[in-house]
Amino acid sequence: MQFRYLGNSGLKVSELTYGNWLTHGSQVENDVAVTCVRAALDAGITTFDTADTYANTAAEQVLGDALKGERRESLEIFTKVYWPTGPKGHNDTGLSRKHILESINGSLRRLQTDHVDLYQAHRYDVETPLEETMQAFADVVRAGKALYIGVSEWTAEEIRRGHALAKELGVQLISNQPQYSMLWRVIEPEIVPTSEELGLSQIVWSPIAQGVLTGKYLPGQAPPEGSRATDDKGGANMIKRWMNDDVLTRVQQLRPIADELGLSMAQLALAWVLRNDNVASAIVGASRPEQVTDNVKAVGVTLEDDVMKKIDDVLGDLPTTDPSKVSSIPGRVV
Repeated sequence: MQFRYLGNSGLKVSELTYGNWLTHGSQVENDVAVTCVRAALDAGITTFDTADTYANTAAEQVLGDALKGERRESLEIFTKVYWPTGPKGHNDTGLSRKHILESINGSLRRLQTDHVDLYQAHRYDVETPLEETMQAFADVVRAGKALYIGVSEWTAEEIRRGHALAKELGVQLISNQPQYSMLWRVIEPEIVPTSEELGLSQIVWSPIAQGVLTGKYLPGQAPPEGSRATDDKGGANMIKRWMNDDVLTRVQQLRPIADELGLSMAQLALAWVLRNDNVASAIVGASRPEQVTDNVKAVGVTLEDDVMKKIDDVLGDLPTTDPSKVSSIPGRVV
């Protein structure tokens, strides 16, 4: 495993982060989830990402159970707050002071730790003053319940405003967690330059485009049984935008590039996002431990300029690059 600094902080994270968004507490049984976490630890992954909303808090509990007994100082544990949890009452969502301070306590209890290394705003809250949100995050840090703060899917302007307030409050906003892959490049025009200027790194999710970039989905054929595209608990809905023959055909055309490098398709996709210097870590999930073992082989792979050009030539205008598609929420849906 290799490690990178997260933003301009002194915190180092593993180049691959183990995440449990669509798996723990929902898609896979708890014993399998624990096996996957053990595989991640065995592979040298030290950074783990979750959120209170995943499986309506169950994912945090499963991760806490799986990491029980590990030396806490050797791990980097991240979680998030924003989306509805619990019975989804009128204060069970957003970035109000009430929701943040109550949510961090619940997350720590489920994760069975007295602090998280990074506490992230899961989206931008248009209904709560940003000053209130950042003051609450600062208080969480001062209470020792989080070491650093981050955001997820904020626009460049939102990041700039949040960073300025955090600096005034004397706390470190060091990361953004956006979607990023060969097929989804909306952070490149604005988010990455702004983050580089301000000293934030990206912790990217869906670097394999929900599994599409593994090449297991073939044009003109039904998705394999048990794959994310057949998961009616949320996976199928998330992946459907990629499930058309144009995308799947182009993805298959990447296979000779991966083969020439001795990489699996997933390893090629992960190496591609890690080539971006502003990416500190790529989040990988797993429903089987062997997926973790395969993904880790992407660490340390350097894609030369000619390989990057070949990938661009294959994908052409297929990737989404419009910065307006960064997930800023115009109005809350409860």
